[in-house]
Amino acid sequence: MTDLFDHKMQENLKKEAPLAARMRPRTLDEYVGQEHIVGEGKLLRRAIEADRLFSSILLWGPPGTGKTTLAQIIANQTESHFETLSAVLDGKPRLREVVQEALERRKLYNKATILFVDEVHRWNKAQQDALLPHVENGAIRLIGATTENPFFEVIGALVSRSRVFQLRGLNQEECGVLLDRALADVERGYGSRQINFHDNARKHLVEIATGDARNALNALELAVESTQADEQGIIQITLDVAQESIQRRAVLYDKDGDSHYDTVSAFIKSMRGSDPDAALYWLAKMIYAGEDPRFILRRLLILAGEDIGLADPMGLVVANAAVQAFEFVGMPEGIYSIVEATLYLATAPKSNSAGAYFKALKRLEEQGQVSVPNHLKDGNRDADALGHGKGYLYPHDDEGHFTPQQYLPKRLLGTYFYAPSKQGYEAEIVDRLEMWREAQRKALGIEEYQMAPELSEEKIKTIKRGMSSS
Repeated sequence: MTDLFDHKMQENLKKEAPLAARMRPRTLDEYVGQEHIVGEGKLLRRAIEADRLFSSILLWGPPGTGKTTLAQIIANQTESHFETLSAVLDGKPRLREVVQEALERRKLYNKATILFVDEVHRWNKAQQDALLPHVENGAIRLIGATTENPFFEVIGALVSRSRVFQLRGLNQEECGVLLDRALADVERGYGSRQINFHDNARKHLVEIATGDARNALNALELAVESTQADEQGIIQITLDVAQESIQRRAVLYDKDGDSHYDTVSAFIKSMRGSDPDAALYWLAKMIYAGEDPRFILRRLLILAGEDIGLADPMGLVVANAAVQAFEFVGMPEGIYSIVEATLYLATAPKSNSAGAYFKALKRLEEQGQVSVPNHLKDGNRDADALGHGKGYLYPHDDEGHFTPQQYLPKRLLGTYFYAPSKQGYEAEIVDRLEMWREAQRKALGIEEYQMAPELSEEKIKTIKRGMSSS
């Protein structure tokens, strides 16, 4: 009789479970996202489908990306015994029980045990150490799930005996698939109800969920359960309802429309104009609206080269460091590296002298290809037969490590593309560059010289478009 009541209670709990738990994928075919590790033909997928989990594994990724779901799919697929522990609730005594049972199961039935430890980084070093020998001797195969970098939060000996798989936040399309599936599923979702999920409400939820499927499904559940049906018996999930359900207001920001490009433009122009306050405001709007941080980081890298350049060479270094730091940390803490780079670039001295490249490119297009002067050619292969490299003067042999000689094609001698600004570090270049150019003019007998004309912004855009399409 007790078993009957227990079974009834379990069935009720399943029905009353949160939508995210009810809709948890049960097979790899239902699993959404993480194609880089469980896509067709990938190593982990093959191991799961063949029930040959080759070693202990650590699943590392942000909340709501499918770590626990993937572990449960393995549990459904495997013939091994599957045990689950929570590093938040269970400690060494419970671990000892599981290990002892695993040893007896192996001895009596020759059956392997897979142990899933959720939030494994919550265990301290002593608790993780207690797990190590049983992983090492094969008594258990570990599946550890963690939102923290295992290379920092899990002991090295355990990491070295495991395969680390990094899960990524779901993209908006993937989150949308899960929401649509929940609305259509009659057994586990809301397929038996009449629900009108407005397009802008759906868009808002998938954007604000920022890759967390559980967050998106929880918001949908709250929206459905808290909204009264209208006179036709239809539950209307409007943008207002969606905003209340996920506790975030929508901002006008269509990633494929004018608002997206206008906001990004305002962000770039604020940094170019050395206004850190405005740059922070537009940055906040983009992040709030669910913009991909990597898109913002790419814009910072571009601005560091295009608008700061040698006025502060550290600008590119800081922007690149922000990219690397973000990839290492992720959101939400990764916002600090983005903010630091934004403030640094906004307050750095500015120079657009790197645009000199487009002057050189334009001249190349106008004149066509020009042969490399003979003394500049590679002499390692054809020095004896063709005289390549003959007459080249090695600058480091001279005092000052500079030798005035010809580097441009003859027809371009006396043409200067690069005009250093007098901003920041670049101001230090002006005098020594003019000294080198004057010495070169004297050595080569150059009487007429000129700066290549500046290009209009529209001309540079045209050249860039040609580079993108080629």
